[in-house]
Amino acid sequence: MTYDPGGRLEHGGDLATARRLFPEAPQPFIDLSTGINPHPYPLPLLGANVFAQLPDSAAQLRLSTIAAETYGAPSAGHVVCAPGTQLLLPLVARLVPAGRAVILGPTYSEHGRAAAHAGHAVLDAGNVEDLQGADLAVVVNPNNPDGRILGKEELLALSEKLNVRGGLLLVDEAFMDVGPPEASVAGEIGRGNIVVLRSFGKFFGLAGLRLGFALAAPDLATKLNASLGPWAVSNPAIAIAEQALADAAWIGATRLRLASAAKKLDQLLADAAIQIIGGTSLFRLARTPHAKAICRHLGANGIIVRHFREHPTWLRFGIPGEPHWDRLGLALAPRHWLPDPVKVN
Repeated sequence: MTYDPGGRLEHGGDLATARRLFPEAPQPFIDLSTGINPHPYPLPLLGANVFAQLPDSAAQLRLSTIAAETYGAPSAGHVVCAPGTQLLLPLVARLVPAGRAVILGPTYSEHGRAAAHAGHAVLDAGNVEDLQGADLAVVVNPNNPDGRILGKEELLALSEKLNVRGGLLLVDEAFMDVGPPEASVAGEIGRGNIVVLRSFGKFFGLAGLRLGFALAAPDLATKLNASLGPWAVSNPAIAIAEQALADAAWIGATRLRLASAAKKLDQLLADAAIQIIGGTSLFRLARTPHAKAICRHLGANGIIVRHFREHPTWLRFGIPGEPHWDRLGLALAPRHWLPDPVKVN
């Protein structure tokens, strides 16, 4: 795959395009094209001063401290708070001189675009061994869209190989909130050549808040903070995230709720003769020879899922909210989109 820094990229959540493609579809759309929790964290009441004042250093330190505790970083000094991990991608890519960025794929395309913008020659890799000669190695763990998980020891071994030649390992743990905690390398960032990204909005269902974190050794964290400048994160984001990250009861209950919903979605897709091939409890990756037809049919019925140009038999389904299960099940009934239902196996 080649990456064009100025090119247009396709992503989930593009409802403006969906409206243009399916102008007659019932609205509002059910957006299953992302991996965002459909049951967001309940917003606390915020005072007027939260919106009227600039965030101060004490507030950001409180957020960094609770983020370190929640994600397993050694200290607040290892945490960089940012308005979404998207903004951090090119900043992390610039932590090493422009060279070879190798990305374990297939995965989220923005990593390649950001590395290209930072001046790297970008290559895709099909296995971990191919990352060892990189100046910047990128692993999404759990991976989007297939949910692939690499163990901690495998990633630490890669880090050691990279360290010999001054290489940096970027591990995007955007979906680790629903992954196996023991696979996270957040506690290992003191090694000095590992940067971990954590997304707040996906698991907490508040993507519009635009909040994310980089976890890194203090010298790298200092460089990232300098690139971001002051007041990178808003007071409302700080106030909401402080409470949410400390809410262990909600976090535990939500993990169970999402796992149950993922099993329900698996059954619904299986009933429609659609094969599950991977994912996490925030999204499921499916394969069917009718992927394009299903995607169009669902779109015409106001349901948006993710289709992949490079993998035309793949579809990614986000987890529906409670009001939408029946509508999705009805739209997925094979007789609605197959010319001959008898052929369904």
